[in-house]
Amino acid sequence: MKRQLDNLAILAVILAVWQGLYLYAGDVAISSPRTTFAYAWGLLSHAPFWSHAAATLLAFVYALAISAVGGIGLGLLLGLRRFAGDVAEPVIASLYTIPKVTLYPVMLLLFGLGLSAKVAFGVIHGMIPVILFTLAAVKNIPPVLLRTARALRLRPLETAATVLAPAVMPEIVTGLRVGFALTLLGVLIGEMFASQRGLGFLIINGINSHDVPMTTSVTLLVVVFAVCANGLMLALDRRVHHGG
Repeated sequence: MKRQLDNLAILAVILAVWQGLYLYAGDVAISSPRTTFAYAWGLLSHAPFWSHAAATLLAFVYALAISAVGGIGLGLLLGLRRFAGDVAEPVIASLYTIPKVTLYPVMLLLFGLGLSAKVAFGVIHGMIPVILFTLAAVKNIPPVLLRTARALRLRPLETAATVLAPAVMPEIVTGLRVGFALTLLGVLIGEMFASQRGLGFLIINGINSHDVPMTTSVTLLVVVFAVCANGLMLALDRRVHHGG
C-alpha cells in the first residue's frame, strides 16, 4: 500500500511539473497534459500509428536479441579468459563513453536507411552494458565454488549448469535490464536519423514540422512503454537477486 501511495505521489509531482512547464513555455515548446493525453488516445485508435509502432518493435526485438546473445557470449568468453578480459574491459568501457550519434555517418554508410541501420544503432547502445555486466559476473565468481566443483569431479557442462549459471545469472539479468533500456534508446535514435518509419521518425518529424502535440504524445507513449517494461525487468532482477 505504501509503495502504491509513493507511486501516486511521484506521478502527481510529474504531472504538476509538466503542467508548470506548459504554463511557463506555452504551446510552442510543449503541449499540456490534458491535450497530450487526448492526442495520444487518438493516436492509439489511428492505424498508421500502429504501423510505425510495429516498425519500431521489429527493429527493437532484433536489436535486443543481438545485444543479449552477443553481449552474454562475449562477456562469458572474456570473463573465462582472465588475461583477455583484463585487457578488453577498459577498452570496451572507453568505447561505451563515445557519443553514439557521432557514429551516424558510419552507420549510414554501412547500413543505409531502413531496418538494418536502426538495429545497428540499437546494438551499439545495448550490447556493451551486457558485455560488461557479464564479464564482471564471471570475474567475481568466488574461487571456492570452482574448487568445490573440481573436488566433486563435475564435468564441464555440469559445472556450467550447477555452479557458473546460478552464480552469474543475477548480474546478467541486471545487464539485460540496462541493455533493454539503452537498446530501445538506440533504435529510436536510429529512426530519427536513418529511417522514414517508426516512433523515432514520428518524433523527429513532429519536431521538424513544429507539431508539438504529436511530438509530446509520441514521447509520452514511448515513456509509458519503457517505464512499464523496465518495471517488469526490475521485478525479475529483484527476484533473481533474492532467489525468488
